[in-house]
Amino acid sequence: MNNIRRLKRRISRGIENFAHFTADVIYDRAEPNFWVRAYAVFLKALSFVFEAIVRARYAMYKNRIFRDAPLGCLVVVVGNLTVGGTGKTPIVEKFARSLAERGRKVAILSRGYKSKSDGAFGKFIRWLTHGEAPKPKVVSDGKRVLLDSEFAGDEPYMLARNLPGVIVIVDKNRVRAGHYAITEFGADTLVLDDGFQYLPLRGQLQLLLVDKSNPFGNMGLLPRGILREPVSHLKRASYIFLTKSDGSPDPELDRIIRTYNPTAEIIECSHKPSALVDFSTGARLDLNVLKGAKVACFCAIAVPESFEGLLRNLGAEIVFSKRFLDHHRFDSSELDSFFDKARASGAQMALTTEKDSVRIDSSYDAGMPFYYTKLEIEILEGADDFESAVERICFPKRAADEDK
Repeated sequence: MNNIRRLKRRISRGIENFAHFTADVIYDRAEPNFWVRAYAVFLKALSFVFEAIVRARYAMYKNRIFRDAPLGCLVVVVGNLTVGGTGKTPIVEKFARSLAERGRKVAILSRGYKSKSDGAFGKFIRWLTHGEAPKPKVVSDGKRVLLDSEFAGDEPYMLARNLPGVIVIVDKNRVRAGHYAITEFGADTLVLDDGFQYLPLRGQLQLLLVDKSNPFGNMGLLPRGILREPVSHLKRASYIFLTKSDGSPDPELDRIIRTYNPTAEIIECSHKPSALVDFSTGARLDLNVLKGAKVACFCAIAVPESFEGLLRNLGAEIVFSKRFLDHHRFDSSELDSFFDKARASGAQMALTTEKDSVRIDSSYDAGMPFYYTKLEIEILEGADDFESAVERICFPKRAADEDK
């Protein structure tokens, strides 16, 4: 039995190490050698196949071979061209809050990436018995948070927790989720989270996020690069949010955007840490405590360098850090190991991201001060454009009259 457990752990570590290696190759973080170059060539060949599929799919929707589905209410699409790391969730939160404050009945539709579902066996049984498909999962009915992060997914749970008054629904079929939000909750505005590639649902406004610190990676499509679709698809955006900006100009990025989209409004914003939140009590701590502090940190996000860089910029000295794969769900043994090493390294406190904190059991005892960082969006340029987008959604007739 012990031999079987050891074998399982070895296989699990091998898979995780290979996944880390693949991510390092995709993000060009791996030290170049023969095997890295050979693997990169293999991934590049797969990228050509992926690009052909993406272009063919888009052409079929554009030429009405595949039909999208209008739902009879306003649909706002928020998404990106790349995988992970653009800071999408805080933008969705800010936009949904602004709409709700102006009287819109807002429902956020998410696919619930990495959320728990009934699995392949459950789907097979349902098919075999001609059972009905399960209803979309209601993470929040606008009054209460009804599901945890395991069943809802990290981002939907965070949005539900931070947005009282806003409905949050999870379903891979966002058309079905949209119908459900309208008929069951009376939603008049749907915010499609991570929906730029979800073509079956027609959106009137397309908000595209571009990470200014790493806009398009190496310009390659998956799996060699980080692009989900070609850069030329910038043309589909109504508004382009440049996220994680430090305010400095980037003429080359501006040139690329304007080459493919001369008309979209560009809104530049930064993700600013606003506080440290105690994991156990929820109490907020001023960021100044990080100046000169020895800290340990861990995260499971697409670009861990951004989190570690944020802590260093706040004056922290990182004495121990651990990186997990994006959306990794922590078990107690992993956390115990991390905090043991954190204490041994002399760390005064441990830190993680808000998104990672929702994947940790609320009763977990770290045995040392443990906080997560709370981020907020600050509009650096294009504040008027952001407000005009919100006004256009809430008061379309007034906005149209002003445009005349």
